[in-house]
Amino acid sequence: MTNDFLADRRRALEESFFAKRNQALLEGLKVQLKKEQLAKASGICEDVVLDSLVDAGFSADTVAALSLAPLVAVAWADGKLADAERDALLEASSKEGISEGSTARELFENWLQEAPDENLVSAWKAFVGAAVDGFSEPAAAFRHDLIGRAKKVAQAAGGILGLGSISSSEQKVLDDLESAFPS
Repeated sequence: MTNDFLADRRRALEESFFAKRNQALLEGLKVQLKKEQLAKASGICEDVVLDSLVDAGFSADTVAALSLAPLVAVAWADGKLADAERDALLEASSKEGISEGSTARELFENWLQEAPDENLVSAWKAFVGAAVDGFSEPAAAFRHDLIGRAKKVAQAAGGILGLGSISSSEQKVLDDLESAFPS
């Protein structure tokens, strides 16, 4: 009886070990597949950048929302999202072609409900660093357009005293975004 008990216990431990190992391998395969799909959708092939995007919650279906990450970061710079900022973000999402009902739109709408963590801007900066050479328009024009749109969101809530100015917390985020581009 003791031998049967020990044999059963040994089998249970082995099965548990292999089940955990298989689960870890499966998770690794899922991450790899997600990275491959993300690479195809984004044109980015650098593992470090793809890891950053996956860690921030992006997939091939949501990478389109990445273009709005800087605007979202500016809007949440002071810890809250004003109605005017929300409206400016919704307008920007429409201009980016992020359609209602899409997975990218769902992710974007989550950012409107709750401030995303710092991984969002880190992932965006990694993406820009890897992709800036591949942009069809010059990097300077892209930088100018992006920072202009981000400033528009910052000014939407009125800044200090409602005068359309940019608050110091928003300016800090804008400066951080600009640092993602090569000088």
